[in-house]
Amino acid sequence: MTENEHEPERIDERVPKRVIGTPSPAESTALLGTGDDGSPQGPGPLPGVKFQDEKTARKGERIAALCFVITFLAAIGFIASYVIFQVGDIDKTAVSNLALGGTLTLAFLALAIGVVVWVRMVMPKYNLVQERHEMRSDKAARSYVAETFAQGVEESGFVKRSLLRRTLLLAAAPLGLLPLVLLKDLGPLPGTVLRHTVWGKKTKAGKPRKLVVEGTGAPIRAADFNTPGGILSVVPEEYTHDLNELAKSTLILIKLRPEEIKSGTNINWTHDGIIAYSKICTHVGCPAALYEQTTHHILCPCHQSTFDASDGAKVVFGPAARPLPQLPIGVDEEGYLIAKGDFPVPPGPSFWERGDAEAEVRAKGGQA
Repeated sequence: MTENEHEPERIDERVPKRVIGTPSPAESTALLGTGDDGSPQGPGPLPGVKFQDEKTARKGERIAALCFVITFLAAIGFIASYVIFQVGDIDKTAVSNLALGGTLTLAFLALAIGVVVWVRMVMPKYNLVQERHEMRSDKAARSYVAETFAQGVEESGFVKRSLLRRTLLLAAAPLGLLPLVLLKDLGPLPGTVLRHTVWGKKTKAGKPRKLVVEGTGAPIRAADFNTPGGILSVVPEEYTHDLNELAKSTLILIKLRPEEIKSGTNINWTHDGIIAYSKICTHVGCPAALYEQTTHHILCPCHQSTFDASDGAKVVFGPAARPLPQLPIGVDEEGYLIAKGDFPVPPGPSFWERGDAEAEVRAKGGQA
């Protein structure tokens, strides 16, 4: 290795000598000094390397260590928040998102600040000279790289300053577990859960589940819902804020005159002209919430699927492949509308239709 290989390149006078915000230039561009025989010297005080004074280094060590401890606590807080703050309704979901986002942000922010403080206040300041070689470096160059790496390890303080090393490892340990915690949301598989709703289950008191108004949770007395052409958005009692259940159990309640009800509607599942259909469109699951009183058509605003409410909610237009499922309803001893059972078929998008057809064929001994 010649002495010219470590000489700095001539600086173009047109290039600014220093960019604002960068450290002041070192006294020399040589990373390692050389002995009398030209061989690299080992680690130690070297020309061109400006070490931090011990007071500044100790202060930086304490600040960085504090940041790493904060990272550790915030990561533990993230895991605890995932377990403690469960979702289910809008308010609980908002609290969960705030807790998870806040702790995760604090963990990564504290870790980043700790590393920056470590570099700026503990590690020395020096310039690196990049050497370019053809293909594989020779033995002297590889030896130089090894010594440079050893020099960097010592200068970083990773070995010497045990407090920094231990707190960094402490901070990194729970961060590696965070992806494993989030993997929990990938399972378990739903199985047949989506094929059934709570309409077929009793309440906590062991009574049939009432139909209640979406938003207010007020039960519906059949005698009060007596205007032909009337429509209500209905949800199951005790599940007014459960978003997972509402996504498949929400109903559209329609009042028709007896003479307007056609053969496609199961008359035994109605009460005094009141019919309950699933509000979840059988195309891709949008809320079919628009209703034309004159034609008795239920319209899904997403892709214009149209269903005839007077004829079992059969499809009269659009991409939906099957009718909206009808819910069997009745009244209790107080005159409130209740569910007499679950939907006869799974509500929601029509991919269930193929599964039901296959199940029916298998039950009859055929092949799907």
